[in-house]
Amino acid sequence: MLASLLSLISVISRKLTPESIIMSAQRERTFIAVKPDGVQRGLVGEIIKRFEAKGFKLAGMKFMQASEELLKQHYIDLADKPFYPGLCKYMSSAPLVAMCWEGTGVVKTARVMMGETRPADSKPGTIRGDFCIEVGRNIIRGSDSIESADKEIALWFRPEELTSWTQANDSWIYE
Repeated sequence: MLASLLSLISVISRKLTPESIIMSAQRERTFIAVKPDGVQRGLVGEIIKRFEAKGFKLAGMKFMQASEELLKQHYIDLADKPFYPGLCKYMSSAPLVAMCWEGTGVVKTARVMMGETRPADSKPGTIRGDFCIEVGRNIIRGSDSIESADKEIALWFRPEELTSWTQANDSWIYE
């Protein structure tokens, strides 16, 4: 009884409704990286703009030169592919931007926003459809599942590097 009352007081004091608590639980996080070609071409702001305009919330971001070791761990599922060594070498050749985005359905929606891995197969309006020509220079990387997102976020970010916060416009984006 006391726990329920304290929980209710907490909800009221934060101006949350039970519906918003349920909605918050449905939100997920994804890992997005602007690859070295995207950074060198000055597309970081454009990519962030698209995710923010969609209504997703940035939970963490790093501008960094990734080590080959980190990239080998990140792309471990591609280790048996002939392009794996070159991919890791390329991704460590210049700075990239690692990000964690949050929102309802963010993993699936981010994949749609990015477009197909092969830019020629990407529709106009997608990031790769608008800015890319070759598969080896497709400017962005994103998690393909919630499970992958969890692993990738943990690989690239320490827990204290991620911020949970309430965006002022949440009620204008989510019901």
